[in-house]
Amino acid sequence: METNNFNYVQSEQESASMSKTFVANVFSWMAAALVITSLVAYYFAHNLELANLLINQTTGRPQILAYVVMFAPLAFVLVISFGFNRLSYPVLLFIFLLYAAVMGMSLSFIFYVYSIGSIYGTFAAAAGMFATMAVVGYTTKTDLTKFGSILMMALVGMIIASIVNFFIGSSGLNYIISFIGVLVFTGLTAYDVQKLKRIGAGVEFGTETTSKLVIMGALNLYMDFINLFMFLLRIFGDRK
Repeated sequence: METNNFNYVQSEQESASMSKTFVANVFSWMAAALVITSLVAYYFAHNLELANLLINQTTGRPQILAYVVMFAPLAFVLVISFGFNRLSYPVLLFIFLLYAAVMGMSLSFIFYVYSIGSIYGTFAAAAGMFATMAVVGYTTKTDLTKFGSILMMALVGMIIASIVNFFIGSSGLNYIISFIGVLVFTGLTAYDVQKLKRIGAGVEFGTETTSKLVIMGALNLYMDFINLFMFLLRIFGDRK
């Protein structure tokens, strides 16, 4: 009986250790992607030659590449999601990092719209909120599965409202959508971290599937952070 209890405790400790390692790897790749995005966004916004590839500095009109980088991130996410089983780990990792770079090109536009101070301040606020909810998701004993379902439904509703507002152009509705977006992605951060913690407890390290799951987890958290940051910026950003 004592041996069985010892084995049970040992199993729990091993699962906890595996989960911790898995989540740490996820956050490492997420952080790497954010660094790439930040550097690319900064250099495209502050290098005249690079900026001119996106916006004609004389006329102020977007170039063809600007439209490409605006819609390309969605294509990358779809390729990663639907190609999970078919793509090898190196290919999946390359696409993820390329996606982060293209996202940086897309986000370089915020430097033309908002002041530098508000961008940095909002980024810090988003990082603080994200870190807090990540800790909550990792440590809470509450099952967030039901909350995740509600948040996903709210996300779908928010996307539909955003499409509608694209045509009607209501500033009031845009503010409401942004506020809901902050709540949704704050909640999704905790939900996704808890989900990743559970996935990590049952994976087999050293396999390509586990490595690919790490990239998928990093992608989810990366999108949570980017969306949280952008919605906060829409609400509190100081426009030029």
